[in-house]
Amino acid sequence: MDDDEATGRLAAASLAAGDPTGWFEQLYTEARHGGAIVPWDREAPHSLLVEWTAERRPTGAGRRAVVVGCGYGRDAEHVAGLGFATVAFDISPTAVAAARDRHPGSPVDYRTADLLDPPPAWRRSFDLVVESMTVQALPAEIRAAAIDAVGELVAPGGTLLVIAAGRADRDPAPVGPPWPLTRAEVDAFAGAGLAPVGVEDIRDQSGVRRWRAELRRGPIG
Repeated sequence: MDDDEATGRLAAASLAAGDPTGWFEQLYTEARHGGAIVPWDREAPHSLLVEWTAERRPTGAGRRAVVVGCGYGRDAEHVAGLGFATVAFDISPTAVAAARDRHPGSPVDYRTADLLDPPPAWRRSFDLVVESMTVQALPAEIRAAAIDAVGELVAPGGTLLVIAAGRADRDPAPVGPPWPLTRAEVDAFAGAGLAPVGVEDIRDQSGVRRWRAELRRGPIG
C-alpha cells in the first residue's frame, strides 16, 4: 500500500468515527510494523525551514523553541542545532518514541501532547514556534482552533514560522489529508495577537505551492 492510500484510508475512518486526530497514531503504528509509510518522513529538515534559518540567523542561546507536530524530529533537531532549548511534541506517542530512538542523546525534549489541549505552562512561553505542515493535516472543523492554539505558544517578542502547502482561496478543498491552506487561513495565524512580518507564496521544485509565513508578537509593554 502506498503512502497516500494508507493515509487516506486511516484518516477517512478516523473522521467518520468523529475522531479527527486519531489517525496519526494509527498511521505511525502501522509504519512501525511496516504496514504503511508516513508521507512526511524525510531524511532532512524541511528545506523552507533550513532556508529561513540561514537567512534570518536566529539566535538560540538562552531562548526556547517549540516544534508543533514534530513527527520523527528532523525539524526539531535542526532548531536545537541553532542553540534553542527545544521542545518538540506530537499527538502520537509512537511518533515521539520513534523520534527519541532516531536521535539518541538529543537535547530536544520530545513530548506527547495535543495541540488543542497543550500544557498550560506552554502558553506564550516560546521565543520561536515552528508550525510545519501540521495544521494542513487537520480538517476544517478543528482548523481554526488549531491555528489559534499555535499562536498562543508564541512568547512576547517571539516569532512564529508557518510552512504549509497552499491553494487559492477560490479553490475547493481537496479530499485530504492534507488540506492545503488558503491565504486567508495563513493570515488567521495573526488572530492570536501576532503581527505578520511576511508571507511568501513559493513553488517548490516539484511545482507544489507552499506558504512560508513569519509572524511576531510584540514585547511586553
